[in-house]
Amino acid sequence: MSTKPTERFHPDRLRKLEELEAAGVDAYPVASPEARRPTAEVRAEVEALDVPPGERSEAEAVVAGRVMARRGFGKLAFLDVEDQSGRLQVCVQKGAVPAEDFALLERLDLGDQVAACGVLGRTKVGEPTLFATGFTLLAKSLLPPPEKFHGLTDPELRARRRYVDLFANPEVREAFLKRADLVQAVRSTLLDHRYVEVETPVLHPIYGGAFARPFVTRHHALDMELYLRIAPELYLKRLLVGGIERVFEFARVFRNEGLSPRHNPEFTMLEFYEAYGDVRTMMDRTEEVVVAAADAVGLERDSEGRRVARFRGADYVLEPPFPRVRWADAFRERVGVDPTDRDAVRPLLERAGIEAAGDEGLPWWKAVNDLFEAEVEPHLAGPVFVTDYPAAICPLAKPTPGDPTWAERFEFFLGGMELANAFSELNDPRLQLARFEEQVASRDPEAPSAIDWDYVRALAYGMPPAGGCGLGVDRLAMVLLGRDNIREVLLFPHLRPE
Repeated sequence: MSTKPTERFHPDRLRKLEELEAAGVDAYPVASPEARRPTAEVRAEVEALDVPPGERSEAEAVVAGRVMARRGFGKLAFLDVEDQSGRLQVCVQKGAVPAEDFALLERLDLGDQVAACGVLGRTKVGEPTLFATGFTLLAKSLLPPPEKFHGLTDPELRARRRYVDLFANPEVREAFLKRADLVQAVRSTLLDHRYVEVETPVLHPIYGGAFARPFVTRHHALDMELYLRIAPELYLKRLLVGGIERVFEFARVFRNEGLSPRHNPEFTMLEFYEAYGDVRTMMDRTEEVVVAAADAVGLERDSEGRRVARFRGADYVLEPPFPRVRWADAFRERVGVDPTDRDAVRPLLERAGIEAAGDEGLPWWKAVNDLFEAEVEPHLAGPVFVTDYPAAICPLAKPTPGDPTWAERFEFFLGGMELANAFSELNDPRLQLARFEEQVASRDPEAPSAIDWDYVRALAYGMPPAGGCGLGVDRLAMVLLGRDNIREVLLFPHLRPE
């Protein structure tokens, strides 16, 4: 298929459309057959009827879908009609359908949307078939589908024309249907734990809840800048203050960062918060959510009956409890020095080209964590929980009791990627204000540029102890569906203009 933006309607198909219209045929009728059934259901009925080859039953059905193949000419045509559920062969024979219906075949092309009613049976070779008694055009396709044997294979074009990719490559459509099952399974898991699904604002007056560059827009009536949310966290925790004790949101979030096989400027984040829980509660919930998602997509089992995700040439066993390792221990094992030994860490930062302002506080520990991300994270195949992060880089997490250097936080890794981030949520308004002040003072381009005073005020009314977690739905789908690039699990990923 051409990638030229100037591509127009196929002239031969346009001519056929004009001929149909001249003959009084509405090629885009309003009404669709109300009794339509999924092709897979109709095919299963034929098989259940046990009709012998070459015979028909008395059962009737109506199907509709896209014409994906055509065989036969003259007085008889066999069409493969495909809908979301699958394909069914439809036989259209002269004399078996009204003359005006049969005349449609002369101007029928692959890709056209049609409906057919008729009786069920099998052809002489045993193929389940609907033998049409009526045939209708529902939408004329003015561009040809990809060639049968070459298909739509270019990754860029597939992402750009997902609407073609979905019908030209059934395995792609199946993957996105499984993704929908994944989301529903996660939702059901949380609902079973008495969580409430909510919606929070997408436009934020102050961006927060994560370290990321925001997208900026402007509200003209209010004459103020607004930010597309980088996380829904601070609004969800306001609900804990209000007494809604367990909340979650499938949030579309936006981060003004680069593109990569695991990054897209907008993506889906699941965030869930539980009053009277903590970071350990979130580990349990994360394990449940991942296992539910794995079961929803139908992961294969190994010889021991364990769930196995196959991703980028490696197998990952998803049987809880997942391993857990402290951030400092993982750093020490891979980098070879203690992360609290500044004299030992500083030359490693210099060698890696990572700048650190001073040797304490947010700038220092952010630099050390950058080293962790560069040297340690690529080796965290997972599934594994990395726990107890430096408190200085966790402004929304509670410090570890007895050792405020570290925070009650974990990140969950699977397939060599970070999939989830969770805290025992900080609910001391005084300490939270001090953390916000430090963030703003750092002038880090990914840190908030202003203090969210309303959030501090909400905490001042009293937020119960709580655990909270954010999980990247797209990355989870990548691993469970075995897709190498995040674009393959996003229906419409961001691309450069044509």
